Amino acid sequence: MANILAVDDDPDLCALLRTALERDGHTVTVLHRGSEVTERHCTWADCILLDVMMPGEDGFSVCKRLRALADCPILFLTARTEEADVLKGLGLGGDDYLTKPFRLAELRARVHAHLRRQNRTPVHRIRRGGVTFDLAAGAAFCEDEPLHLTRAEYALCEVLALHAGRTFSKEQLYEAAFGFDGTADASAVTEHIKNIRAKLRTFALQPIETVWGIGYRWKNE
Repeated sequence: MANILAVDDDPDLCALLRTALERDGHTVTVLHRGSEVTERHCTWADCILLDVMMPGEDGFSVCKRLRALADCPILFLTARTEEADVLKGLGLGGDDYLTKPFRLAELRARVHAHLRRQNRTPVHRIRRGGVTFDLAAGAAFCEDEPLHLTRAEYALCEVLALHAGRTFSKEQLYEAAFGFDGTADASAVTEHIKNIRAKLRTFALQPIETVWGIGYRWKNE
């Protein structure tokens, strides 16, 4: 199973997280301060659960520091419900978030979905709208230059590109990309698409279209 790092200053919550995730066969390491997270943790972890509101180095700062070191899903655990805070976390490289209080069943499902998506191993390449997708490596390239996408951004791009011309709602995109059958927060998908478009613009590419009132689609070539 997976190695999971949980960082939260609430020891009771950490105990619950450990119990729930170890029940699924995962190995869980718990830290209570963001400053305790080192490069060693980043190379070991397959998934990181990161509290936002911690004393000292908060979750946003930790994510910004870790993103260059950790190539794994980062899920925020946050009591903040303001959309701006959520979008800030996703913009720093977070892949998903859960708003406290959350159900442990939902947490387990989200973790499972991201890990499953991370470990999927397709075996070929496709090219859509000027972007080449290496499905085996989970990587995208423009003009042989790597398109530096987070795992969540790549997952959404892959779904759209594989079904070019099809319009997805935000909820459908979330479920198709991560396999979590539940209520997805539309703002998360919106922010990921915004980040993807910004990265594609550096290559003068705009393959993702907004279908007003519905969602998004990849331009059909």
